[in-house]
Amino acid sequence: MTLLETIQSKIAATGKWLSAKATEWKLREKGVCVWEKAQSCWTAVGQKLRLRERFKSSKAYAKLQAMTPLRRRMTIMLCGVFLLLGLIFGFNQFKNLMIRHFISSAGLPPATVSAMVVRATPWQPKLTSVGNVRAFRGVDLSTEMGGLVQTVPIKSGQDVKEGDLLIKLNDASDVAQLNSLKALADLAKVINERDRQQLAIQAISKNVFDTSRADARSKQAQVEQQIALVAKKNLKAPFSGRVGIVMINPGQYVNPGDKLLTLQTLDPIFVDFNLPQSNAEQVAVGQEITVTTDAFKDASFTGTITAVSPKVDTNTRNIQVEAQLANPDKKILPGMFANVNIKVGDEVNLLTLPQTAVTYNPYGSTVFIAKPTGKMDKQGNPMLEAQQVFVTTGFTRGDQVAILKGLEEGMTVVTSGQLKLKNGTPLIINNSVVPANSPDPQPQE
Repeated sequence: MTLLETIQSKIAATGKWLSAKATEWKLREKGVCVWEKAQSCWTAVGQKLRLRERFKSSKAYAKLQAMTPLRRRMTIMLCGVFLLLGLIFGFNQFKNLMIRHFISSAGLPPATVSAMVVRATPWQPKLTSVGNVRAFRGVDLSTEMGGLVQTVPIKSGQDVKEGDLLIKLNDASDVAQLNSLKALADLAKVINERDRQQLAIQAISKNVFDTSRADARSKQAQVEQQIALVAKKNLKAPFSGRVGIVMINPGQYVNPGDKLLTLQTLDPIFVDFNLPQSNAEQVAVGQEITVTTDAFKDASFTGTITAVSPKVDTNTRNIQVEAQLANPDKKILPGMFANVNIKVGDEVNLLTLPQTAVTYNPYGSTVFIAKPTGKMDKQGNPMLEAQQVFVTTGFTRGDQVAILKGLEEGMTVVTSGQLKLKNGTPLIINNSVVPANSPDPQPQE
């Protein structure tokens, strides 16, 4: 069966059903009865008011009769048109009036929001900043002299002690020159000792002895100079630490001042960060800090402030602070990004709300509270309406903000959906989806 045939069969079935129901309900008889009653009522009203006789006796009827047939028909047509237009205009005005009356009597439509009862929670005041990790001691090593690399006794990432040999340059010619100078120094020393003995018996003059003594000292100074020169061919660790990536190989020629490798002391380690000048009185040397890094999300490191800069940066109006951390596992590396938290004062109890509950405006911060109207809905629950109040916000932590003024504990505050509210808006609270309200949110993978 095609779709058209199906529709035709449905229409035929519906027609038969309506015909059967019309016969069952006696709609024809009832309609005839109503029509007869309407005719009798209209006849009675006409007989009582006698509208036809009054109209025929009026001046308007006399003027119509005095007109030509064409003009009379035009006049009646125009009157009918104006009457129809007036009825249409009046109907539209009546419709608008009824719509306005219905809207005004219906009131504001209810808005669905999420809400929570504001409570006081423990709050640790603290300062937060972003810092950079810096090695306790760190340097990029190079040699004072150029030469051919002879040996590299270290490996990348190796821990070395102060004085350990890192890179040795070819110093064979320098050592040979040193041995020659040592021989000359020994000879000059022997000659000077012999001249001392001869001066004691007056065999030579004092001038000869002074000359030999100066020559011996000069030869010894040349030896010490050559020893220092040989030492410059051996790069040693100036302090204990960890060596970086070694990219120098034996046989490679290096120039004076070339960066050869880096050496960093990782335990302890420094963190440098800045604070606004308004917080200068809240930080002091010896104050405890807590540091977290993105590299170790579940770990925190404790340290102390070791120095506060004695001047404020004139460009940023910030003050620089240095803190020292213990790093026995050597997890924190120089150059890392760090989040710094500084505890300020004792723990206090403050009213806490999600930051999404507060609307920040140029004229002040506001929240909406759910205020009971004293009425009950169909289910017997108290009806609530929105009321906007100004608040004074304080510290923030994670998703939360502290409220210092404007609210009292136990009030019901709208946490989301407040952009569609105004004073007096009826509220429907639905907490199936609520905004984040964690003091320490963690990023989601």
